[in-house]
Amino acid sequence: MTYAEIIGLAASYTYAVSLLALGEGLRRLFGIKPDLTRKLIHIGAGMWVFGVLLLFKQWEIGIIPFATFIGINYLLYRYRVIGAMDTEDSSPGTVYFAISVTLLFGLFWRPDGPVDHIPIAVAGVMAMTWGDALAALIGKRFGQHQYQVGSSVRSWEGSLAMFLASATAIFLVLLFLPGSFLSNLAVSVSVEKALLTALIGAGFATGVEAISPHGTDNLTVPLVTAGVIWLLMQV
Repeated sequence: MTYAEIIGLAASYTYAVSLLALGEGLRRLFGIKPDLTRKLIHIGAGMWVFGVLLLFKQWEIGIIPFATFIGINYLLYRYRVIGAMDTEDSSPGTVYFAISVTLLFGLFWRPDGPVDHIPIAVAGVMAMTWGDALAALIGKRFGQHQYQVGSSVRSWEGSLAMFLASATAIFLVLLFLPGSFLSNLAVSVSVEKALLTALIGAGFATGVEAISPHGTDNLTVPLVTAGVIWLLMQV
């Protein structure tokens, strides 16, 4: 392990601790409700994938922070250590999210070549990071038209927010990440293909989110979305 990789690991854990401290501080000092602080932590954690791409050049080392947080998040959830993230009625969604990011980066991230498919993984993660967060926030505040699939209750307003946020995030990732300094070995795609892929991927992300019960969308949405994008990239 190189010195740069040790610095990368230290930065990753420092960022994670700072994010949790920020969420807990907002809850305790300013009385912000846990459902909001949880989503802020969710977005901050998801966006760290770009920090990992910047700091690490070997995927085997770069996925270590994600992998270790599978266990850390489980302990935090099990014992409700961070009130800003886990309350009595919380699901183990943070555990599922760490699992999905670890799997996707382990499957698609190859910064040493010959071809890096990390935009597919990042697009799946961003669909969950932004789509799920905005779906929950918009749905809870403006969701007047509810529907139920199995045990999952959603609102049409929240699902629309999920679709729009996911489509936007996927489109931006597929358009700008390939060929950038974060993924210079990834193959670029046209604007038209990026847009079409984003719309189809967002449709699947929204559908999967609607039927996934009690936090499992943190696992199903990134994996299914990335899988759909990978299939579309083969066409």
